[in-house]
Amino acid sequence: MTGPSEPRGERSSDEGRRGPSSAGGRWSGGERGGRGDGPRSGEGHRGGGDRGRFTGGERAERYPRGERAGPRGDGPRGGRFDADRRGGARRPARPAVDLPRQVAYQAIAAVHRDDAYANLVLPAMLREEGLVGRDAAFATELTYGTLRQTGTLDAIISDAADRDVQRIDPPVRDALRLGAYQLLHTRVPAHAAVSSTVDLVRSVGPGATGFANAVLREITTRDHDAWVAKLAPATETDPVGHLALAYSHPQWIVRAFAEALGGDLGETERLLIEDNERPPVHLCARPGLADPVELADEVGGAPGAFSPYAVYLSGGAPGDLRAVIEGRAHVQDEGSQLVANALAVAPLDGPDGRWLDLCAGPGGKAGLLGALAAQRGARLTAVEVAEHRARLVEQATRGLPVTVLATDGRTVGGDPELPEGHFDRVLVDAPCTGLGSLRRRPESRWRRQPSDLPPLTRLQRELLTAALRAVRPGGLVAYVTCSPHTVETHVTVTEAARRCGLPVDFVDARPLLPAGMPGLGDGPTVQLWPHRHGTDAMFLAVLRRG
Repeated sequence: MTGPSEPRGERSSDEGRRGPSSAGGRWSGGERGGRGDGPRSGEGHRGGGDRGRFTGGERAERYPRGERAGPRGDGPRGGRFDADRRGGARRPARPAVDLPRQVAYQAIAAVHRDDAYANLVLPAMLREEGLVGRDAAFATELTYGTLRQTGTLDAIISDAADRDVQRIDPPVRDALRLGAYQLLHTRVPAHAAVSSTVDLVRSVGPGATGFANAVLREITTRDHDAWVAKLAPATETDPVGHLALAYSHPQWIVRAFAEALGGDLGETERLLIEDNERPPVHLCARPGLADPVELADEVGGAPGAFSPYAVYLSGGAPGDLRAVIEGRAHVQDEGSQLVANALAVAPLDGPDGRWLDLCAGPGGKAGLLGALAAQRGARLTAVEVAEHRARLVEQATRGLPVTVLATDGRTVGGDPELPEGHFDRVLVDAPCTGLGSLRRRPESRWRRQPSDLPPLTRLQRELLTAALRAVRPGGLVAYVTCSPHTVETHVTVTEAARRCGLPVDFVDARPLLPAGMPGLGDGPTVQLWPHRHGTDAMFLAVLRRG
């Protein structure tokens, strides 16, 4: 959050990265390639990946020690020659690490060294280095896969090295993670994974090449399942610990998922498996501006399974699509589309022309609600506390009946533009831990801590209370998070409704989603799941003010 006293939260699943924001906003930065509001999806480059569509083609490139290849024009890119520093003739240079692996390493290092976000730094690196097609897909798979599997890879590296992984020099540690991922999760030949990683270590930690070679060769003595069998606690005595190591999630997150799934560890395992898969790219065909079937034909995709506006892409760079550039569509997870649309279709008595998105940045849900409002003669007020994110909302809603306010969503009643009892429909897409979109932000599972919950849940209650004050009697409020953690979902909603001092009734949210949609639970709230619905784990509660 931007304010020094605010917790760092993550927007629901249609945003790319959440940089710090404050109430009424979420995370700064580009649209979440995953969450979907952004022009690029974090893993848009397909064409290879999981378990060896890549064999690691060995295109050699030369890099200065410890640094990335420079931008175009900074020197030879093929790595075949090296200029004599004395100004003489060029001489052959020893090939170093191929460019896709080097880019993947630099992205991973930036995540760990600079607290960067992979879905932001990797696309920039791919563009800078001119990587496209299979090379871009290979670099993307190595980056995201290594980051997702970091916890388990570290346990394996520690055992193979006979030392705690934290005692390994960080550049060498990241190189070993990259090499171990190739050995255990792709079909890259072992000799290619080992030799390319040793070459990488030679450039970032020259004194550790022998150590790296020994560690990697020890890792080759077992496959992934055999390493898990050796290192994971027994399922019978520590089922959570076993799942955490087997599927590379922190134990506290595994416990939170299990609790949200009613203690069903079998279903929890299926969720963890899905969390480690590459997420699909979803488009939202904006109502009145694009037909989803026609859009699917245009972009070579397929209509979504549940949202009436969803289009599934097989890959590529969605931000380059003409429909996205022209504003007829935007990138947005299907779950985010469903919860926003649920608010719009909920039955409402009385006037229905004043809608409010209380936490609008960077604008994915505001874009969908704005398009729906245009069809129904309504107008949306979109609130975002961070000015740079408010500008993103303006860009995302250009041409739609949307007024953007750069203010704190909790100022309802104290801001003349946010009067109490004024709005007919209100969306609270609250800052949260983002545990529901770990597929799209692989580093988040290792950054989040249980200590993040108290300040975030306090902010969530404050925003929901403000929304209940903003809505008119008889009006509707939709509370949404991209986290299934029960403290952020059921506890927050029930506590805010109890403490707000206003008469509030829960509306059954299940009928507001497509008929026949499976696995929606007993109501009145709804929890979507990656392994059940193919969406981010979006939570939805709909409340009516009495």
